[in-house]
Amino acid sequence: MFPHSWALIVASIHSGFGCFLILNWPQSDSEHLMVSAAQMQNIEKEMFSMGMPVEALMEKVGIGISSWILDRHGLIENGAIVLVGPGHNGGDGLVVARELYMAGVDISIWCPFPLKKQLTQKHFDYAMQIGIENLERKPDSNSDLLWIEALFGLGQSRIISDEILRLLNSKKTFSPEKLISIDVPAGLDSDNGNIVSNTSCKATSSLTLGLFKSGLIQDSAIDYVGNLERVDIGIPDKILAGFPETQPLRISFSDLSTFVWPMLSKSKSKYQRGRVLVIAGSEKYRGAASLALNGALASGVGSVSAFLPNSVSSALWITHPEVLLLGDLNAFQDGSSDFSKVLNEVDLNRFDSILLGPGLGIAEEKDCFGSDLQDFKGLLVLDADAINRLSIRSKGWEWLNDREGPTWLTPHLEEFKRLFPLIDCSNPLKAGIEAAKTCSSSVLLKCAHSVISDPEGKTWQIGQVNSSVARTGLGDVLAGFVSGMGASGLASDKKLDTSLLAASALMHAYAGAFSIKGSTASTICTFLGELIKKEST
Repeated sequence: MFPHSWALIVASIHSGFGCFLILNWPQSDSEHLMVSAAQMQNIEKEMFSMGMPVEALMEKVGIGISSWILDRHGLIENGAIVLVGPGHNGGDGLVVARELYMAGVDISIWCPFPLKKQLTQKHFDYAMQIGIENLERKPDSNSDLLWIEALFGLGQSRIISDEILRLLNSKKTFSPEKLISIDVPAGLDSDNGNIVSNTSCKATSSLTLGLFKSGLIQDSAIDYVGNLERVDIGIPDKILAGFPETQPLRISFSDLSTFVWPMLSKSKSKYQRGRVLVIAGSEKYRGAASLALNGALASGVGSVSAFLPNSVSSALWITHPEVLLLGDLNAFQDGSSDFSKVLNEVDLNRFDSILLGPGLGIAEEKDCFGSDLQDFKGLLVLDADAINRLSIRSKGWEWLNDREGPTWLTPHLEEFKRLFPLIDCSNPLKAGIEAAKTCSSSVLLKCAHSVISDPEGKTWQIGQVNSSVARTGLGDVLAGFVSGMGASGLASDKKLDTSLLAASALMHAYAGAFSIKGSTASTICTFLGELIKKEST
């Protein structure tokens, strides 16, 4: 996990030209690549074709897993049982059993299926020869022994018996810290994170082999995967270099230390340090406007202007004296805001970015997405009710394809479904990629493992989950924050890369996870501003 220290946050490498763009952030390596089962199997085949013996790879896997376990002595202080499957995943488990046995751990094995792979059978025979106990009956789930589940692994398709799943989940219930899975929990599809059977093994930790499997980082897999760790198997760089630039990358808090944020010359005026226009809030949702403004200010952008409902703007000089009020939003009878008229009151191209949507309310506003927004050359960030309103227009998402400048969409899953009703959302990773390509916009699909994708197919997914980010108002803070960061990026280098959106979403998640003063949207936003201020110095 990314340690909670200022030193690592500010360790970013800054270029002398103030450019925030790191090519291919983060590196496309074993720590970040996300792959399908077929891709992982092809990697193994390529390693074997290069001369890597199957036996050697299994040894490497087993020794890596056993070392991970031995480093956590509390897991094995009462002993361990390896649940051995019929294939090579079971063979990996048998190598683990042997290594733990040789290290003095009280170890036994249980084989609920006939062994089908010759190499797995050899490891079983050796385990018997050296004295490892083979249980004839199913193990007692009420014991305090560590269970190491090595039943199926990658590319599962078979239905697992209810008896075995009940046994595994009974173990999880009795001693929740004492069940780990090798590579992929039994009963889980490693491509989409959905269960293969009626349920799946609910592991405390899953030790995935080689590279992260994309299905293990989907929200549907969270309850089954537990703590996800990667065990290195020594994939050659030559093989990793063969992946396309569009291969999805898993990002974690430690990656914040390698991202270069927008850096502007100290000689720049406030209007040259990024200008944001926020159009947000309504009589129904006043707080959303305030939180979006807080998020924009936290980004450190030079200038924030706003159109707001009167109930918010009347006190703006007290609550947000830094914000320039351009005018009030008219209200519809239902309390939602009318923003179409205010777009004609100002030259939009004075701004580097425009945030539209937080708390506006849903209304069938005519001509609200017209030529003024379409011709705007800066960054347009659409959030919340702007997305909802766009979804009920006749053109819907197709309007986005005619935009002059870049667009960032920040929907949560339900808003995403409204805007893209024909996209299958069962796999958020694939859905985000398809949507970004379809509408020529960058998409931040907000979920536990948020997905960020650009129109060219480059994709990032946040690998760490923290429930603190799933709180009312934090989406408004995020929308304001990314709008400010986008404006700063354009002001610093006149370029905009979706990696900035991904890094900003990751920083927002980090602030939610490590804010020590509270877990409300306001306190997390304050901490977010402190992080960016520290980064800029």
